[in-house]
Amino acid sequence: MKDALTIKTNLGRSPLADTNTVEKFNVHGAVIIRGVFEDWVELLRDGIEKNINDPGPFVRDYRDSSDGRFFGDYCNWNRIPEYRRFLFESGVGDIANHLMGSKHARLFHEHVLVKEANTNIPTPWHHDQPYYCVDGKQNCSLWLALDQIDQTTSIEFVAGSHRWNKWFRPERFDKSPLFENDKDEVLPDIDANRDQYEILQWAVEPGDVIAFHFLTIHGAPPNLSNSSRRRAFSSRWVGDDATFAVRQGRTSPPFPHCKLQHGDVMSGDDFPIIPSRFDIQ
Repeated sequence: MKDALTIKTNLGRSPLADTNTVEKFNVHGAVIIRGVFEDWVELLRDGIEKNINDPGPFVRDYRDSSDGRFFGDYCNWNRIPEYRRFLFESGVGDIANHLMGSKHARLFHEHVLVKEANTNIPTPWHHDQPYYCVDGKQNCSLWLALDQIDQTTSIEFVAGSHRWNKWFRPERFDKSPLFENDKDEVLPDIDANRDQYEILQWAVEPGDVIAFHFLTIHGAPPNLSNSSRRRAFSSRWVGDDATFAVRQGRTSPPFPHCKLQHGDVMSGDDFPIIPSRFDIQ
């Protein structure tokens, strides 16, 4: 398998990011690993249908003028068995752990994103960490494709933007700031100056994973396909250096019941360490 090291256990085989993949992740802030979770696609599709039919308290369900739909929800792994099984049994934490260079992989949250066919709703350019209640450099999102997605519809990344030493203002879809009186720098207009950036974008097949850092700038086009959905299951991970962060307002996700204080080590039932499933041979 391209860009993967095969690991054998009594559970079978699972690919773990090799040295070249880790280097690309560190340099570019985003990297693709092909075919890593082909055997988990149907399970997660089933979980997403349950989620759509029974959304959680933090659901975001956007509609466009033609009734296109962009459904997103997160923090449901404890109530949707398919999500929990994938997160605890697939070895996804091992990939996150290896990419982060961390001794442990701690689950931050999962996030499902579904753009139905004929949905003219783009995902604006942004980076994630300013929205999150976590500080630290050891982190990654693993965006798992559950449908075939051509390159023009797939998620995009500004290569190396996680290394700009910039913290851009978190905004809602309507461009209003997430936090009142936020003095952080406004994100530059990527689309108006695309030739100034190295933009990474891949066509993907079900089971492919795109890994990216919380500070990597990314966005996604509308789904203008007449027939194809764009479903993704994104798991977010933090490493040994992660600490809880109190922001200027309600973070996304909000974790309303979390009792951690600013600077505390990430811990507790909301953020479990996922035990390693695989040993390198």
